[in-house]
Amino acid sequence: MSDQAHRGGSSAGSKFVEEFKVMLALAAYLYICFGAVILFKSAVLREEGIHYEIWGLALIKALLLAKFLLLGRMLHVGARYRDKPLIWPTLYHALMFLIVLLILTTLEELIVGFIHGRAIADSLNHVVGPIFFEGLAVCLILFLILVPYSAFTCLSDVVGEHETIRLFFVNRDVDGVVRNHLRMPPTRT
Repeated sequence: MSDQAHRGGSSAGSKFVEEFKVMLALAAYLYICFGAVILFKSAVLREEGIHYEIWGLALIKALLLAKFLLLGRMLHVGARYRDKPLIWPTLYHALMFLIVLLILTTLEELIVGFIHGRAIADSLNHVVGPIFFEGLAVCLILFLILVPYSAFTCLSDVVGEHETIRLFFVNRDVDGVVRNHLRMPPTRT
């Protein structure tokens, strides 16, 4: 959750708006990643004469997985190893969120399959694919997509979400981060 959502003085409406913005940003990130995978798969299949483009489905999947990620975040999934160097909590966080996404996506596909009268095996094929290596590849790609998200989240845990956003998108003044984090007065030159 965002820093603002953790503060007690915020209204329910502003918390909703803040979380909705986070979900949209996360969904945009996932859509770009899924789009790159779809573009690659489409290019490879086009060489074989097969047209494969599912941009709308990728958008829906990105929104759904973003909501799943926020749910996992709310439940503090992957919050171990916070006292270790950032690589360890980052990898652990990515792995735990991969597991959360696989479980929730499996449940989603089983429910959709039940509604559409599909066999359980057919519904499970929609999660990671019909063969082991395709499933392994999907899991690896999803894990690699989650690593930057997890790194951003773990860095936010150390320096604060607003500072992390400022570092990435506004100003890269690292001295300010250290000073703010340690509550040190500015240095005089």
